[in-house]
Amino acid sequence: MMWGRVTRHAPMMRFLLGLAVVSSVGGCGFQPLYGTQNAQNVNVSREMQRVFVANIPTRFGQEMRLALQQDMAGADPEHPDGYILRVNGSTSIEAIDIHRDNTSGRTRVVGNANWHLYTVEAVPRLLAQGHAQTLDGFNPTIEQYFAQSLNNESVQQRVAQTLAHSISQQVAIWFRSNVSLGEDHRVKPDQVPDVDSIPTNRGTPFYRLGSDGFPAAATGRQNLGSSTTNTGEDDSQ
Repeated sequence: MMWGRVTRHAPMMRFLLGLAVVSSVGGCGFQPLYGTQNAQNVNVSREMQRVFVANIPTRFGQEMRLALQQDMAGADPEHPDGYILRVNGSTSIEAIDIHRDNTSGRTRVVGNANWHLYTVEAVPRLLAQGHAQTLDGFNPTIEQYFAQSLNNESVQQRVAQTLAHSISQQVAIWFRSNVSLGEDHRVKPDQVPDVDSIPTNRGTPFYRLGSDGFPAAATGRQNLGSSTTNTGEDDSQ
């Protein structure tokens, strides 16, 4: 009999518990990032609709730009008349889990992007800047070249979209609090001498370290190359 009473009152108890949780969160100063509480606060969603995303070269850059445009506009029409967002990014592809037959069991993709937000004026002013990084990968399909191409295209798209979401969130935070990450001061992968190679007339060969700073010889991997969208546009502003 007691169990039946508890069951009948369970929905009301859950409602009261949820109301208490919401009240406690509001009391601790929590505010939705894309919302507006009073007339003094900036309408973040409206300001983000005023951001024009400048062209980003290469297919990878266009994937980022499309994702940024979707994040900035949201469900409403965009009105890009107030700000210009310039983004450049790059992906570094590494082969890890090298087998004895020189095949790789895992392809790792590291994505990096820098962004700058400017005003729309005759002489644009830099308002905020930041950077984003993400990590993804896929398992290579040996002797299945079509599937391999699809895997590579899919991972490039995921990396571009993840970087775009991170940048959109950082821009929204700046609109809310006028705080940005600033310039990218992270340590860039360096180059070390390749002691296993024969010196040429140009000197000792070098190879790049991985994104984590470890040499390939220590982890059994190879750097397959990288791509970048940087065109130097930000340097001219």
